[in-house]
Amino acid sequence: MSLINYKNINVYQGEQLVLKNVNLDIDEGEFVYVTGKVGTGKSSLIKTFYGELPLAEGEKAEVLGYNMVKLRRKHLPELRRKLGVIFQDFQLLTDRTVEDNLRFVLKATGWKKKNDVEQRITDVLTLVGMNDFRKNMPNQLSGGEQQRIAIARAILNRPKLILADEPTGNLDPDTSAFITSLLQKISEAGSTVVMITHNVQLLDTHPGRVIRLENMELKEDGKA
Repeated sequence: MSLINYKNINVYQGEQLVLKNVNLDIDEGEFVYVTGKVGTGKSSLIKTFYGELPLAEGEKAEVLGYNMVKLRRKHLPELRRKLGVIFQDFQLLTDRTVEDNLRFVLKATGWKKKNDVEQRITDVLTLVGMNDFRKNMPNQLSGGEQQRIAIARAILNRPKLILADEPTGNLDPDTSAFITSLLQKISEAGSTVVMITHNVQLLDTHPGRVIRLENMELKEDGKA
């Protein structure tokens, strides 16, 4: 099943054309790298997937069944509840504990039963190996540990699609490898993961489908 389907899409930052004639089909359960030099439009492309960057031109642009060219802003929260986004800078709430960061998201997305909320928090923290840190504040954690919490947050609502924008960009090589392995494990469990990275070493040790951006165009490199 196709979760992302773009046909002849142009991507703009303001009035500047960033990517042209993007044709892309990403299916359920895939693990996809998006690579390219700085300024080639990697983050811009990802932002179009969750509506942060609007689309105005193209034949077809669907994400999780939503038409991204015609999608109104009032429907963006509905789309975003169905996917998970992981950022390079974690974007955790610094004034509350790890578990309260996750509790905040669950309550904001409609979870009401306390037992269900607490069980889901335990489940995702156990999956990323951080259940023992649930009472910690974000500033008490290393960069790698914070990113694991960010991944736990992204998978709270069991999304079919996870978008990771340079999730290993600020991490050392060993931690980067661990985070990538964790994302691949999540993909193997059924979620599609689209991961931006400039770390070409990861492509050798953690195989996946590779999409490369170059000269405003998207090129398919196949399996790394």
